[in-house]
Amino acid sequence: MSVERQEGTWYQLSLLEWREGQVRHGASSEGGTGTAAHEESQAVTASEQERALTSDLMERICERENLNRAYKRVKANKGAPGVDGMTVKELHGWLAKDKEELIASLLDGSYRPQEVRGVEIPKPGGGIRQLGIPTVVDRLVQQAILQVLEPRLDPTFSESSYGFRPRRSAHRALRQGMEYVRDGRDIVVDIDLEKFFDRVNHDVLMGRLARRVSDTRLLRIIRRFLEAGMMRNGVCVERHEGTPQGGPLSPLLANLLLDDLDKELERRGHRFCRYADDCNIYVRTREAGERVMASVANFLEQKLRLRINREKSAVALVAERKFLGHRLFGEGRLGIAPQSLERVKARVREITGRSRGIAFGRVVHELNEYLTGWVTYFRYAECATHLANLDAWIRRKLRCVRLKQRKRPKAIGDFLRSRGVPRWRASLLALTGKGWWRMARSPQATEAMPNAWFKEYDLVSLTERYAALKQ
Repeated sequence: MSVERQEGTWYQLSLLEWREGQVRHGASSEGGTGTAAHEESQAVTASEQERALTSDLMERICERENLNRAYKRVKANKGAPGVDGMTVKELHGWLAKDKEELIASLLDGSYRPQEVRGVEIPKPGGGIRQLGIPTVVDRLVQQAILQVLEPRLDPTFSESSYGFRPRRSAHRALRQGMEYVRDGRDIVVDIDLEKFFDRVNHDVLMGRLARRVSDTRLLRIIRRFLEAGMMRNGVCVERHEGTPQGGPLSPLLANLLLDDLDKELERRGHRFCRYADDCNIYVRTREAGERVMASVANFLEQKLRLRINREKSAVALVAERKFLGHRLFGEGRLGIAPQSLERVKARVREITGRSRGIAFGRVVHELNEYLTGWVTYFRYAECATHLANLDAWIRRKLRCVRLKQRKRPKAIGDFLRSRGVPRWRASLLALTGKGWWRMARSPQATEAMPNAWFKEYDLVSLTERYAALKQ
């Protein structure tokens, strides 16, 4: 039995025993009629008792076994160094020297995280995503906190929340959405929160956390993580809102805040799936969807101080929107969203860029790594035709790469002849004025580099991989 489960079981049993004690106390009251003294004894709510059981969380965070697990996870995740330049490999040596001081600062609540290193990366749908890379020591502390908080907080979250949670996945969210569509809810209220991770209100978030945690040392340190400055181009920028993506603790805190939205939707009886800041609510009519959009927007702005991205949010038929890279059709079938197909092509273009100057085998290796994961993610979609077209397009891209690597007409002709193309036909293609992309589609290129040739390089076939996964 894992440590998380052991601690979770102890916690649940303690709370259960307390509740049973309260029931026994009530049963032994005067005549069971509920006197003032009895009512006073019942004033301590279950949530208050729950909170009382979290007053020593920092001691649990600093337990040797928990810290060792956190270290192994940080080491396995690797990742770039933070503002101090310390790498994951150097963390072990640092801990050998400074472990006791680190633990002491956590136990007395004086631990102060360093600034996070700001990194901007392009979003798949356009725009820029701001990441905050903590130092490896701060990542270790966040991971240790996560391992203690998650078993206590996660079981209280909504069943309709799927993002960044143990034993839950994007595929489970999609299957649930398919069931709602099959039930006749083919209108979706697609809600996208505007720069959610950058706009989380610290006071609102800490208020939600304080409902569940009474250890003031832990609350103080988490607040410091939220408020840690961000280093951009050598300048430290103060942060008064947001929980930057890049640290282990951010997803859990995001789910904690948005759990209020989940509970409100459940209270109203809505059918929905939420994955991080992407929320789909399924209704039967467009009019109902417009009402839901307006009321949810008001709740988010008034209660959680968050804003909906009006450009990316909409009320529409499910087939017109994408969810987690997929499209849901009216019959509850699953397909690949057009944006996902464009995205995979863009990535293949990057890998097969003709100016990269790397060996052909290396290009195929990088493609295999990417395509295997991509087709595995979309294995539940009905996409056999799309995959066959992609396979043909990728082979043409690779033929283009191989011809370009030969560069000069003589080298191209020699390559084609070595692959069995007659001399006159090889010379005809080598001396053509066509561009590389058109040359890659020629009969000579296809004859020299047939599908069997790609198997010699172990190129992943999306069609074959998909069929094997379906079985």
